[in-house]
Amino acid sequence: MENTITEAYITLPKGFKANGVNCGMKTNPANFNPDLPKNKYLDMGLVLSDVPANVAGAYTSNLVKGHSLVRSIGLINSGNKVRGIVINSKNANAAVGAVGIEDAEEVASEIAKLVGCSSSEILTASTGVIGSRLPKEKLIAKVPELVSGLSADSETAHNAEYAMMTTDTIPKEVSATITLKNGKEVTLSGMAKGSGMIHPNLATMIAVFTTDAEISNDLLDKFIKNSIKHTFNRVSVDGDTSVCDMVVAFANGVSGETIEDNTEDAEIFQEAFTKLSEDISRMLAADGEGATKFVEIECFGADSEYDAYLVVSAIAKSPLVKTAIFGMDANCGRIVTAAGYSGAKFNPDKLDVKINGFQFYKDGCALPFDEEEVKKLLEAHDINIQVYLNGGEYYDRMFTCDFSYDYVKINGDYRT
Repeated sequence: MENTITEAYITLPKGFKANGVNCGMKTNPANFNPDLPKNKYLDMGLVLSDVPANVAGAYTSNLVKGHSLVRSIGLINSGNKVRGIVINSKNANAAVGAVGIEDAEEVASEIAKLVGCSSSEILTASTGVIGSRLPKEKLIAKVPELVSGLSADSETAHNAEYAMMTTDTIPKEVSATITLKNGKEVTLSGMAKGSGMIHPNLATMIAVFTTDAEISNDLLDKFIKNSIKHTFNRVSVDGDTSVCDMVVAFANGVSGETIEDNTEDAEIFQEAFTKLSEDISRMLAADGEGATKFVEIECFGADSEYDAYLVVSAIAKSPLVKTAIFGMDANCGRIVTAAGYSGAKFNPDKLDVKINGFQFYKDGCALPFDEEEVKKLLEAHDINIQVYLNGGEYYDRMFTCDFSYDYVKINGDYRT
């Protein structure tokens, strides 16, 4: 049994603390306006477990990977317990060579000294502009403030989320209490950043999960992989898969409750993990750069799971579909065109399309409709595109958003 919590934050599970500070990467700390939203000036966050925790992760499929991420992958793959993760925004620490891993190690080492652990117990993640060296001196100078301010309270925990936001306009935090078969409870929380350069696999974002349950590394890895397939790996904003993406989960066991594989408790926990991952995925798509609408694309009746995926993926990353949604233009031709070039095998004479329940296309032909009536339908914030191949029994879906004028503005001068 799982219950979503009203106020979600990463330190809700027992034994976790967090904090976020300004290092001067987003704005000069001497000049920033404290009345600004926190995501405008906080740029380094830390999530820390009071005790060593088991950890697992999933990472971008991009062959080019950020150096902070490469370092973390190596530490997670070692199978050792860790204490936490430090995340910076504004700079991706990517495409700068060997110094990238060295810089990430130095920041982690400074944190480890104050925490009282090995640097190998502090994971690293970075997000932002690719191709510039991490200004490690700025980060290291703020490490004492970052560590001394660690707290389990909600406001401080929210600061860790704000610190990793880039072009995000809203924080993305989720929590749930999970009642096990013995009646005891464990807690699971997650936070994420992501707004642009998003497309499987993974979507371009960083997500951190914490739980106070005792879970082995292998089972935690299983929970992540099962959860992301139809959640984080079904988010597309612009068709680009970044170099810094990761989903990482920490299980510190402070609750005293253990979850074993192949048990009812594992099924209950997996269901909760997947639900929270879906909640975050919807937030990521809805907060796409410059987005004005959230779009869910569904494909029914495909001959294979892969065919269904190809259809929803092609439609989700089609600029013509996305701009039509922004303009509230019921252009079903763009949808069927994307399905047709997707590479999926289907009979085009059986193709049906609905948008928000209204059928525009049936048996391979466009249907007449009242433009004004349909435009009212498309004024809704949430848009649902349903494609029926009417062949086999397979289904898939993708979360995305529209393309507005602001998307070009944001990305036209992103680096400057």
